[in-house]
Amino acid sequence: MTTNNRRRVVVTGMGAVTPLGIGVDEFWRNAIAGESGIRRMTLADPSNYGCQVAGEVLDWDYAQFMDRKDGRRMARFSQFAVAATRMALEQAALNLDAIDRERIGVLIGNGGGGMPDDDGAMRTILERGGSKVDPFYISKRLNNMAGGNVAIQFGLLGYNNTVSTACAAGTQAIGDAVEVIRRGAADVMIGGGTEAGISELGLAGFSSMRALATNHNGDPARASRPFDRDRDGFAPAEGAGMLVLEGLDHALARGATPLAEVIGYGAGADATYLVAPADHGAGAVRAIRAALRDAGIGTDEVDYVSAHATATDVGDLTETEAVKAVFGERAYQLPVSALKSQIGHLLGGSGGVETIAAIQSIRTGMLLPTLNLDHPGEGCDLDYVPLASRRAEVRTVVKDSFGFGGQNAVLVIRRYEG
Repeated sequence: MTTNNRRRVVVTGMGAVTPLGIGVDEFWRNAIAGESGIRRMTLADPSNYGCQVAGEVLDWDYAQFMDRKDGRRMARFSQFAVAATRMALEQAALNLDAIDRERIGVLIGNGGGGMPDDDGAMRTILERGGSKVDPFYISKRLNNMAGGNVAIQFGLLGYNNTVSTACAAGTQAIGDAVEVIRRGAADVMIGGGTEAGISELGLAGFSSMRALATNHNGDPARASRPFDRDRDGFAPAEGAGMLVLEGLDHALARGATPLAEVIGYGAGADATYLVAPADHGAGAVRAIRAALRDAGIGTDEVDYVSAHATATDVGDLTETEAVKAVFGERAYQLPVSALKSQIGHLLGGSGGVETIAAIQSIRTGMLLPTLNLDHPGEGCDLDYVPLASRRAEVRTVVKDSFGFGGQNAVLVIRRYEG
């Protein structure tokens, strides 16, 4: 149950590294313009695989955000997290030397860690022997090292944890970070998600599952097709979205300007299938309802849904069923956007970037388009904001994320109103 006297949590800074640009402003400008960040894959050789497209971060130069020597010792997913955190801290105008660093924590979602480094390590073993493996291989590879590197780079001494719930990880990390602040264990948390898993091993694994988009290799921008009749899987992608989350009292005391407020969080398990969602989206329904209960609001107060929407047949249909189950007839009046149509699936990084997009919709009154929605699939009959962005009054957003293993996380985000 929500309580009237619990600590309120606001967002005071955001940072994004995405296939549509680096920095929130560039990312949002391209997203609203309906641009696609999905192109021919370059980070791994896709020649022998059905999927040959990806949402990659172009022209990445980590030295713009950290010491070059430090960056060489990090995997790409950690570099993304450090860069996005630096941008978020700058927007928040958080003077780390003026506050107690033991009260600043880090909670980051990540699905696969430094998976591309596995490719390099195995090639080294086969070609040159195990003694030649990068001595930083283990410290690059581990899932928790994004959080570890963020803490090291910025001297953050507080609560530090990593959420690894596959595609739900970024959203769950933000929700868990909110809970850390609510219970008084921190005043400020860096929360979000990061992923940089485009590699031959990842490509092979997802291809064998038949989870990837394969029908538009010649026209990559059309590959990711959430809710469309011709959807055939997700386009792999990479990136990071990080937030500065603060107790409202702490933010106001230092003169910060809240960008939005996280008012609800729900998480739970399907406890059914390994990779498919529960029938009719039953687990998603429970998570959305739990988030609304935590927020203390009714379904009539929600203006917009930021969908998980991976462009898989079963996933998109069950998410649609879940929205209908929760919102009833009002579901048909709710706009529902799928950012993955533009940037692909960032796996554990998706929730961080999609939460930033949801906050930007609140701040700017613009809804993201769902690209490539030419012919809605059977049962996919909601308002998915097809093909072009749209103006709307947005006060409250529900942000969905659902991961392999049936792990679900949902946030409710609201315009900050004093």
